[in-house]
Amino acid sequence: MSTHAATLPVVAPATATSSLAGRALVVGLIGMAITAAGLFISPPAHIALSWLVAVTYWTAIAIGMLLMVLIHHIFDASWSVVIRRQWEHGLSAFKWLLILFLPLLIVSYFNRGLIWPWMDLGHELHGGHTVGQDPLYLKKSGLLNFPVFVVSTLAFYGLWIWLSARLRKASFTQDADGDVKWTIKNRVTAAMGLPIVALTLTFAAIFWAKSLEYHWFSTMYGVWFFANCVRGALCFGVIIMVWLAYRGDYAGVLNKNHLHSIGQLMLAFTVFWAYVTFSQYFLIWNANVPEETFWYNLRELNHDGTTNQWWYVGLVILFGHFVLPFCLLLSYRYKVTPHIIRRIAWWNLAIILVDICYNILPALKDAHGDPWPILSLNLLWVLSAVVGVGGVCVWAYLKSFPTTKLIPIRDPRIAESLQHHE
Repeated sequence: MSTHAATLPVVAPATATSSLAGRALVVGLIGMAITAAGLFISPPAHIALSWLVAVTYWTAIAIGMLLMVLIHHIFDASWSVVIRRQWEHGLSAFKWLLILFLPLLIVSYFNRGLIWPWMDLGHELHGGHTVGQDPLYLKKSGLLNFPVFVVSTLAFYGLWIWLSARLRKASFTQDADGDVKWTIKNRVTAAMGLPIVALTLTFAAIFWAKSLEYHWFSTMYGVWFFANCVRGALCFGVIIMVWLAYRGDYAGVLNKNHLHSIGQLMLAFTVFWAYVTFSQYFLIWNANVPEETFWYNLRELNHDGTTNQWWYVGLVILFGHFVLPFCLLLSYRYKVTPHIIRRIAWWNLAIILVDICYNILPALKDAHGDPWPILSLNLLWVLSAVVGVGGVCVWAYLKSFPTTKLIPIRDPRIAESLQHHE
């Protein structure tokens, strides 16, 4: 470890990741098989939305990693050079996430209203009229239609894959030739890529999650998704860093100040997420417009005025997504203690999943127009889908891991990163 090194016990020597990659893929395939088996047990819409939750969740983490790499380059950051390589490996998941999104597009082609009701103009709404007769849908139909949805989704993934390939190629090539031109090239890619990613992640959130209840209006939704993307990437970075340190790979590389810096970012985005989420709620509450308030009402009250189970999920998100991590991350000791900050990261990843479920699963309505109670949904399908998609993403990361150096050894800022101090 370096001069400022945290105490990290080496429990295993650095070993090849091929066996780990194989196991991750097997776990992923088992998860997908369990989810597919759910089609014979639960309604197809439940399985489809579970799959949407899983793909959205892992895509959010991948987008966050892309953002972290772009932000690193645009600000010419030095402290994060030793961490950046792990996010670059994570970008290899995008092409597989595109493939895993295709079943949702195929299902929607043959059964237009199964996932997104607005795709079926004949779908009968709770008031008795159809989507095609709905004035609000007609106002939004230029954007919310099946061809635009498909082309946009493919374009989103295409742009993310393209940006990832440019960043990875330049970074990996620099390991071989040490030419500073690759650093400059990635800075140009970052300047071009940040607005592209900002727009695409916003529209992805609108298309995939917000449009499930297309009557709803919110100006904060894309920013909410952005906050979860970055928090997910930061947590992934912490988990990978500590894992590599325990393996011995990061001996002499990682010090407590790297953990402190990434912990500060985790704290900052915890506050940012809370600010955005509260602002969305406050603006909607203050305006008191039915096209906005109904979204929260559905997650609080049933049609008969009784409190539904999603209200309690909202409380879990309030305390688990903000209060608990905020209090923990205020502590310097917690931020620089590897096993503690790793646990905080795991908790954050879990609560981000709960947040995405809170935004997507209440779109499943019963005969009264109430969201299905969360405990009446078979959450096994959500968990198996998340494990299935996650297994493929982890496999993609581990397959990329041995293809290049552990850290960008010939990056012009590597010495400064290795000696990073507060």
